[in-house]
Amino acid sequence: MKSSLHFLVAARQHEMAALEQLGKACSLVVAMSSLVHALQKERGLSNMVLASGGAQGAELLAPQRLLADAQIANVRDELDRLGPHPSGGSGARLCNAIAYTLQGVAALPALRAQVQAGGLTPAVCTDAFARLIAGCLAVVFEAADSANEPEISRMLVALFHLMQGKELAGQERACGTSAFASGQLQPGARAQWLHLIESQERCFEVFASLASARVLLLWQAHVAGDTDMAAVERMRRVAHTATGASLNRSWSADWFAACSHRLDALHGVETLVAQELQVLCLHKLQAQEQALAALQALPPGAEGVAGAIEGGMAFFEASAPPDAWSPDAVGAPALGRDILSLVQQQAQRLQTMQSQIHEARTALHERKTLERAKGLLMAQHQLSESDAYQLLRQTAMNQNKRMQEVAEAVLAMAALVPTVPGAPATPAAPERR
Repeated sequence: MKSSLHFLVAARQHEMAALEQLGKACSLVVAMSSLVHALQKERGLSNMVLASGGAQGAELLAPQRLLADAQIANVRDELDRLGPHPSGGSGARLCNAIAYTLQGVAALPALRAQVQAGGLTPAVCTDAFARLIAGCLAVVFEAADSANEPEISRMLVALFHLMQGKELAGQERACGTSAFASGQLQPGARAQWLHLIESQERCFEVFASLASARVLLLWQAHVAGDTDMAAVERMRRVAHTATGASLNRSWSADWFAACSHRLDALHGVETLVAQELQVLCLHKLQAQEQALAALQALPPGAEGVAGAIEGGMAFFEASAPPDAWSPDAVGAPALGRDILSLVQQQAQRLQTMQSQIHEARTALHERKTLERAKGLLMAQHQLSESDAYQLLRQTAMNQNKRMQEVAEAVLAMAALVPTVPGAPATPAAPERR
């Protein structure tokens, strides 16, 4: 008959297998981070080529495409190593996000051909690249949502918000470049630009609240000493206070350069988070290996202790020791400790882990709720994204509620709102902006 010790060992083995799979998913996320950065650079150069009629950026675009292709190859290698996916809804969502992204990658040559032929406007080009990048971000989102280890989950959620904020900064670069190049900022573009700024700030706030102490120090130094951000802020003020066709067209190149340097700096922070993530995955796996080895090293007599306990009143009288394992404890129990204590401690450790995972995912799920409510308002009332966000925000202020509560109320009322024929479906988080 199999004893408690047998199933304790089995539980550890399951945790190790899950950690190994999570480590592979994290490696995929790191590869996606580099791919997103390469695509953002290609988008910026493509827009420059289109806006200038091929006079600017063409000499840089070809090598940048090669760099993006190298990152695509790296992502494909990580997908080959990913192996079996998590079971349940989270695994299905992750696989769907990967499939969607690969479809976008397959369509990338056609987009490049259109750019090469000058057959797109900068706005259409921006939107097309944003759709592909949104697919990459969706993979990061689902990997974070399926993580079953608290610290790794927290770091993945932080990385997702940093990447999302950086993508919004990239879209702001495109918006500002177009405005300065044309010499004016149209009202609709002004509202969209302001929305991009506000959305970035929200993403970076969540990132800072979840980042490790080491990353947070780098982030604070980046914010405090970012001369490129100071230049961006100055040109923002000029653009939004100007009236009529009074923007200096020559500032288009300065704006593009300052925003590009800012994105490179943000990618530096992103790279540090990715490195910490990989080190953390390795540490957690080694800890599980040590704990499993110690359990397997228990003497054969431990099985008898387990059987005696399972047949007596000790089960109903014992309580977990005051120094029960924390989620970070890596050593196995001393040989003299009975199996019942091991069972209780492992159960409490797993319960604590689940509680911490839930806490780490809260920001991710709140974002998903807000994006779904925003998408519903856009579909049902034909609103722009910025208008839908402002409606949620104003409603929250009027009712003295959190935006999360208002978003939940909007979704709860969705069945009562008549569908507009031909309206787009409610987008899933993370959505393209």
